[in-house]
Amino acid sequence: MAHPPSDRERTREEAEPSVRKTDDGEAESRIVVLDFGSQYTQLIARRIRELGVFSEIVSPESPASELARAHVRGLVLSGGPSSVAQEGAPLPDPAIFTLGVPVLGICYGLQAMAQLLGGEVERAKSGEYGRAILEWQEASPLSAELPNHSTVWNSHGDRVSRLPEGFRVLARTQEEPHAAIADPKRRLYGLQFHPEVTHTDLGKEILANFLFRVCHAPATWKLSSFLERSCAEIRAQVGSEQVILGLSGGVDSSVTAALLHRAIGDRLHCLFVDNGLLRQGEAETVRHLFGEEMGFALHVIDAAPRFLAKLRGVADPERKRKIIGREFIQVFEEAAQKLGPVRYLAQGTLYPDCIESAAAGHGRPAVIKSHHNVGGLPKRMKMRLVEPLRLLFKDEVRELGALLDLPREILYRHPFPGPGLAVRCLAPITPENLALLRSADAIVIEEIRRAGLYEEVWQAFAVLLPARSVGVMGDARTYELTAAVRAVQSVDGMTADWARLPSEVLSRISNRIIQEVRGINRVVYDISSKPPATIEWE
Repeated sequence: MAHPPSDRERTREEAEPSVRKTDDGEAESRIVVLDFGSQYTQLIARRIRELGVFSEIVSPESPASELARAHVRGLVLSGGPSSVAQEGAPLPDPAIFTLGVPVLGICYGLQAMAQLLGGEVERAKSGEYGRAILEWQEASPLSAELPNHSTVWNSHGDRVSRLPEGFRVLARTQEEPHAAIADPKRRLYGLQFHPEVTHTDLGKEILANFLFRVCHAPATWKLSSFLERSCAEIRAQVGSEQVILGLSGGVDSSVTAALLHRAIGDRLHCLFVDNGLLRQGEAETVRHLFGEEMGFALHVIDAAPRFLAKLRGVADPERKRKIIGREFIQVFEEAAQKLGPVRYLAQGTLYPDCIESAAAGHGRPAVIKSHHNVGGLPKRMKMRLVEPLRLLFKDEVRELGALLDLPREILYRHPFPGPGLAVRCLAPITPENLALLRSADAIVIEEIRRAGLYEEVWQAFAVLLPARSVGVMGDARTYELTAAVRAVQSVDGMTADWARLPSEVLSRISNRIIQEVRGINRVVYDISSKPPATIEWE
């Protein structure tokens, strides 16, 4: 791993990077990532934070003038699905290359930089996808302390055919003569491969070299500092007002609750909404942990009938999410009226929630799914939002929760979607079908725990499918529903691979579901990864 040399209130709308303060009151420097729609953009930002430097993702069209005011130490241009040659392809403000700030273009970002600075980009005769051996041709800050050869990961169909003036080749692969390029005088660098993915063996080291040897960024980002600054920001935002939070018992809302409780104490009111879409035993667990053991101001609301009535006959997953999001807000507003004047609604929105819910166009990813936190809010919501985790990734949230002394059983609970079982019940949403799904899901978790695999698996759950199939139980013919079992390995939920559960574990899960859950006679195992699939089925 390369190390630093020894001498050495976002709004709902897209905005310029916010200026945060370090512990000594100085403006915190950061690396800004311009997002051209790559599925790996979040990974870039996360890798940079792992190296101790704050990073933030912004629109690819952010004006250079705004970036210049944000204490930016360096810019990273992400990859993306577009071709710079196509009409309407997203391009950065050309003035960013005159700010005197180091720039690193990755894949599409390299191509966009090359074209804007006078080089040429063409469609390759054959794209370069998958692993390749990188060979450094010239010493540079990016390759400091690295071996001359290493494995990198490629995913591109275009290539730079002519370098801009002032650029030279730093590295190549067998298929790509311009795998790494630079204009050292202007501190402009480009990589045709993806250093942010784990398939690139020394990608994190290359990023570290860019941060510390090119940008000279101080490694000052740590969650202990974030904790104290966030508490101060929360107090400044809400003043003496009351805040309500929808507490689900999941990691995100639990850490949000603990952080807000640290900041404002009993002025936080946690509302646990039983919407009829919860896992087995969820209400009892939340009531015990947060109400009895942790002493939070917890209000339990039984709203199952109204949610299920709204969802009757709804099959489209986006409609489900938006209906649930709107209903949550109405429940909160009604509860707020009973509590007295409450102006603020807190949510456990994370960075991946915001990115996955981004609107299509302008180089942004297409809508994969609307997160209930960011996709179902009415335009004229009566309460203002408090989202203290909005800039954090999942692993950072768990680390923050540990700093807040939350118990391990909360921090390492498997993620549960905000819309609950509604997006795991592909069959019609009825009390009967939800009961089937709840029982099957409980068996999946019980057997994963029994095998000692719960904390090794990122997420495991059951999905109830609308497909019926013929079966035989005893001497009787059955025609019942199908359950799919989903278990994935991941670090942060942005990418995931299906978990290779032992066959004996899968066998126990299948046998128990079919024998104990009357109404399901077939169990299948989902072996798709993200991408191209998502973790949840809807």
